Amino acid sequence: MSDEYKFGIEEEYFLVDAETKSVAREMPQSFLEQLKSITGGQVKGEMLQSQLEAATAPHSNVADARTELRFLRQTVANIAADHGLAILAVGTHPTATWRTSVQTQAERYDHVMEDLQMIGQRNMLCGLHVHVELPDPDDRVDIMMRMLPYLPLFIALATSSPFWRARPTGLKGYRLAAYDELPRTGVPELFRTPAEYESYIAALVKAGVMEDSSYVWWAIRPSMKHPTLELRAPDSCTLVEDSIAIASLYRTLARRLTRNPWQNWDLTAVTRAIVVENKWRAQRYGVHGTFVDISGNGAISVAEQLEQVLEDVERDAQALGCEKEIAHCRSIVGSGTSADAQLAVFEKAQGSSDDRSHALRAVTDWIAEATLQ
Repeated sequence: MSDEYKFGIEEEYFLVDAETKSVAREMPQSFLEQLKSITGGQVKGEMLQSQLEAATAPHSNVADARTELRFLRQTVANIAADHGLAILAVGTHPTATWRTSVQTQAERYDHVMEDLQMIGQRNMLCGLHVHVELPDPDDRVDIMMRMLPYLPLFIALATSSPFWRARPTGLKGYRLAAYDELPRTGVPELFRTPAEYESYIAALVKAGVMEDSSYVWWAIRPSMKHPTLELRAPDSCTLVEDSIAIASLYRTLARRLTRNPWQNWDLTAVTRAIVVENKWRAQRYGVHGTFVDISGNGAISVAEQLEQVLEDVERDAQALGCEKEIAHCRSIVGSGTSADAQLAVFEKAQGSSDDRSHALRAVTDWIAEATLQ
């Protein structure tokens, strides 16, 4: 039992050719072994060989988390460079095509791919996952349910996937549109007690649908591997500061909801349906859109909801020492997300050359550089 609300960050990256920035189909085994050795296993492969995941240790100090995240990105990039490779921190690779994706050989991935078929092969998507340890792990299901209204805000702040298969999608965050093809994704049901959640898991396991709860891939879930509540909705953030800001905001909200058990305790099926709608609006419009106010007062802008949340968690941010980090969320709204920057680069490059391939190359170059800023 601890009130430190320790947190850890997991980031997924695309592995690309250092020169062309095209996605790498296969990962050199020597590269992965070197990564695991140098990072002590904190970097590993994902289901597809074109992806990597880097995970920080648990932290109670946000400055330490930032330092480690920068170290992990730079370490992966340095080793990748020795193999003629680079990394992109982004929700979707602008030009990658899933038809040529190659699965990583592992028993778990064999089972998943056998079940998902083409949908698994299409999973060329990279996300940001944030783990927060609550004072009492038994509260995770309750906090998960009461965190639902904030999921669209996290999605909007992290949008970094406006392209798919070399074309603009019209969405700021296309990643979840593709990811939600998978079963057991999206917004969780309104489970209010650990017993309800565990009954759901037990029913699916007994039916042979899955081996355990790690096959539940909701936007937020109780982690099976760690005693944490895991946020999974955000795209992989191109900028480290954006990752830190979103992780800090999630952590402060976890503290506030834990210390105020009355907040959002009365969510209904209507509330959840509005969250689902707002999730779509976050994917479509990013930080420039509006949400449906769950109180029934019409529309509310992303900026307005953010200000309400920042006001609510002010004392929690002070207690956790992350006031500056959550304030950075205002900069994201004001300046735009990675998706906005990518689209600006694309439009500028295409305007000067009227060449889509040239414009897309400008986007991938920008992502590669910004990933290591």
